[in-house]
Amino acid sequence: MADKPLLSRDGKPARILVTNDDGIYAPGLVVMEKIARSLSDNIWVVAPESEQSGASHSLSLANPIRMRELDERRFAVLGTPADCVLMAVRKVMPERPDLVLSGVNSGQNMADDVTYSGTIAAAMEGTAIGLKSFALSQAFGIHGTRQLCWDVAERHGGPLVRRLYGLDLGPGVLLNVNFPDCPPDEVSGVEVTRQGKRDQNLLHVDERVDTRNRAYYWLGFKRENSNPAVGTDLRAIAERHISVTPLHMNLTQIEALEALRLALDG
Repeated sequence: MADKPLLSRDGKPARILVTNDDGIYAPGLVVMEKIARSLSDNIWVVAPESEQSGASHSLSLANPIRMRELDERRFAVLGTPADCVLMAVRKVMPERPDLVLSGVNSGQNMADDVTYSGTIAAAMEGTAIGLKSFALSQAFGIHGTRQLCWDVAERHGGPLVRRLYGLDLGPGVLLNVNFPDCPPDEVSGVEVTRQGKRDQNLLHVDERVDTRNRAYYWLGFKRENSNPAVGTDLRAIAERHISVTPLHMNLTQIEALEALRLALDG
């Protein structure tokens, strides 16, 4: 590492847990490992055996969790991203990690994606058990591109995580980071954003017919241009900024409490 390593509270190199939802063999996990190793040499990789995109914050409660060791400090889990974080903390790592890095996801996780994303769910699980946790995703398709440019996350990820690591954002807060789909030199900067809301319903159901003339269905996303609000993750990525959005585990809508009390107290 050219720069000094991140340090844990005991003054040793930070213990970093790397996970994802695209699976143990995903190219984005390779990028995330490179980011992590630019920050510390105490890296543990615990990731799903296969792709778990869209798994959200699910746990394997009705099925056993199986795990295999692929190499030193590298494990594949037959389970969800949240399972991976729990297994890493409760069974694999001798000490709790100082930082959980989830990703780098193949595709953006913004706006409505937040509730579906297994990448963000892994960071949520880390946050739920008191760990500093960041979710990182690489956008594509925003400007008509169909191929991911991993160079953006690889170049900018390490320095950004280094800047964010020392922040105390309080309990229950995780960071959702999205990298724009442009060459690394065209990144316009870093923007702190709020979670956006898409002005189109991009999730669709594609009906097909198999060789036995039976219908089956694929869920997918349409890619259409939109006009996202200023200050949102959607707008930042459209303008080639790195988007950093603080998310909170407490989903209570505070503004609705009083209206509910007034309606129910009678």
